[in-house]
Amino acid sequence: MGYELTSKSLKMRRALARAFWGVGLGLALSMPAWAQERSIVMASTTSTEQSGLFAHLLPAFKRASGIDVRVVALGTGQALDVGRRGDADVVFVHDQAAEEKFVAEGFGLQRRPVMFNDFVLIGPASDPAKVRGRDVVAALKKLQDTAAVFISRGDKSGTHAAELRFWKMAGVENPAYQGSSMLDYRACGCGMGPALNMAASSEAYTLSDRGTWLSFKNRAQLAVLVEGDKRLFNQYGVIVVNPAKHPHTKAALAQAFADWVVSPEGQAQIAAYKIGGEPLFFPNAN
Repeated sequence: MGYELTSKSLKMRRALARAFWGVGLGLALSMPAWAQERSIVMASTTSTEQSGLFAHLLPAFKRASGIDVRVVALGTGQALDVGRRGDADVVFVHDQAAEEKFVAEGFGLQRRPVMFNDFVLIGPASDPAKVRGRDVVAALKKLQDTAAVFISRGDKSGTHAAELRFWKMAGVENPAYQGSSMLDYRACGCGMGPALNMAASSEAYTLSDRGTWLSFKNRAQLAVLVEGDKRLFNQYGVIVVNPAKHPHTKAALAQAFADWVVSPEGQAQIAAYKIGGEPLFFPNAN
């Protein structure tokens, strides 16, 4: 009788051991996958994506940190909205006024400057509107008095915001409203690459960031017509989304990216990115 009880106890213990061993094995197998799932979502601009910078920069960050970065490339205004909703862990954009508002509203922890380049006014090399020069405001005033075509991104991006500022400086509050102007103003609601494609196909004028222009292959008859105006300066910043607003965000991993991109290593990687020997962005975190 005692033997039967002992035998039953042993069988139960062995069954329990097998069950716990199976659970432990399952956890052991799943833990490496969980541990390796170190990734963040970054909402950024089409210019950083379409210029090829991220294809150069993010693998270097992955090697340094083991963290994957998944990019959602939109206009700056839309990228900041993604951050406001908590659908990104970090934003990397180029509209300082909008970025500072984002932080002031509590959606971002800190805005940190990362790099800069400049905007350029692109148009047909023949320049029928005669805007060529160094003064972007004078160029837009001339465009208003011609029948030229102007392609606007019209997407609330950093480039679009800069374009509207320049139009306002030229005395034009709403360039989309034709009024007495002969200018054919077309807002595409698209990224920089598609806007440049539209300009190329219609021999139109457009404002572009230099990085995307340098990486753009389908130039047709387009050329840089206005550059060098200090008002064309184009600063980029990085902001970690505030976890107090969105606790589910990966603030620690996002902070690791923000710290790296302004570190000497990250800044050196930005400086090293060139096309045809020409740098597209200039690091200025410090």
